[in-house]
Amino acid sequence: MTARRALVLGGTGMLAGAAATLLADGWDVVLPSRRRPTATNGHGAHWVKADWSDPDTLAKAAADALQGPADLLVAWVHREVRHAVLRVVEPLLAPGAPVVEVHGSASANPLGGCPDQVLPNHSTQQVVLGYVRHAGRTRWLTHDEISAGVLDAVRRALAGRPSAVHQVGEFRPVHI
Repeated sequence: MTARRALVLGGTGMLAGAAATLLADGWDVVLPSRRRPTATNGHGAHWVKADWSDPDTLAKAAADALQGPADLLVAWVHREVRHAVLRVVEPLLAPGAPVVEVHGSASANPLGGCPDQVLPNHSTQQVVLGYVRHAGRTRWLTHDEISAGVLDAVRRALAGRPSAVHQVGEFRPVHI
């Protein structure tokens, strides 16, 4: 049986934990990025040198590494290149493959609205990252908290849930 394939854009930094979990769950994971990841080296990840600023080259490198359609897309892409990158990788996805898109609080929020879904033929779980209140202060989410929230959205996507928005942490920091 062929392993399921996941294309993870932005998976070498804050999403490295999510990529590692997909690997541990038996997924073939392709990680296009400018720099080679260290956390997943030698553990089945397929790193390809790519840059969001050159979407066509990114898509070509990812297609070569995937060696077939991706069954899942996880994408954390800067808003300036989001449409271009998502559209150019869409042909790499299996029909109906779910998408999990991650947004920082500067580019989306559950109160003011999330960016429009770019790939209408793919159910999209949008994850909006916020803050955490702790000991009377606010702080950014840790990489582990971000990965946990993204993996929760991945599970929902793979279960066939309809497109939805998920908030991880609180949206607005409150100083006490």
